[in-house]
Amino acid sequence: MIRTVERQDLPQLLVLCGDHARYEGATYDPAGKLAQLEAAIWSPQPALFVLVAVEGDTLTGYASATREFSTWDADYFLHMDCLYISESHRGHGLGYQFIEQLKQLARQLRCTHLQWQTPADNHSAVRFYQRLGATSKDKKRFFLAL
Repeated sequence: MIRTVERQDLPQLLVLCGDHARYEGATYDPAGKLAQLEAAIWSPQPALFVLVAVEGDTLTGYASATREFSTWDADYFLHMDCLYISESHRGHGLGYQFIEQLKQLARQLRCTHLQWQTPADNHSAVRFYQRLGATSKDKKRFFLAL
């Protein structure tokens, strides 16, 4: 089942974030993140929207998104920041369900489209997104620490 994240899910969500980072070969430090996520998700004007896949009492995946503005389109879009499904739950349609729910959220937030990125070497994700009918643009993503 996929549903909106609840406060009691946050400790498990942090674990999934760490799993996601390791899957992409990145580092992840959960210190201080629980309070920051709570503030971003449950503020009067949420900065982050999170959906979770749940089996029993266990989170098996998550998708997160932010509402952003496109200068070129002069309109809002939903940016899917993360989509991660634990390895044991992949291949069962959860990714498709997450995308469908994010599309609904985008419509509710009056967004014109959904955007996201994935590492170029994540071939299974690239194939999945192509099967959805999504198109891609080759770009490099840069990070500048402040």
